[in-house]
Amino acid sequence: MFRDVARAGRRLSEEETLDLLRKELRGVLSVQGDDGYPYGIPLNHYYCEEDGKLYFHSGKAGHKVDAIKRCDKASFCVYDSGVKEEGDWALTIRSAVVFGRIEIIEDQKTVYSIAEKLSRKFTDDADYIANEIKRSGPGTLMFALRPEHITGKWVREA
Repeated sequence: MFRDVARAGRRLSEEETLDLLRKELRGVLSVQGDDGYPYGIPLNHYYCEEDGKLYFHSGKAGHKVDAIKRCDKASFCVYDSGVKEEGDWALTIRSAVVFGRIEIIEDQKTVYSIAEKLSRKFTDDADYIANEIKRSGPGTLMFALRPEHITGKWVREA
């Protein structure tokens, strides 16, 4: 059902692929938008080691939320900033693509817990995190992407 990486020699190991999901701050979530058009939106994310899911936060209304409620299938792509060999102009970039289904998290305790973990990717300021969750938590929608297929590969721009 899912395609493998076309150039097998460029496939990242499972550990390298999961490392991208752990460390990269942002990626692009793609869902089926209005009238069947793809809708991709940059989002920050949290990869949970315990359950293997990717978590995202959002407002409770909008194009993305409508699309998710209409169709739970999605993909999420992250990529690193790349590396350049000395004297070369081209970057070598590693990317990961996750295909799966989205589930909305209803339990508010879980929403706050994941929001804290996601926030810690950006800051260790516990007071700031607590205040932000208190302020914006009630208006936050949290959803998870449950992976069905994950691929990782590297490409050279040249």
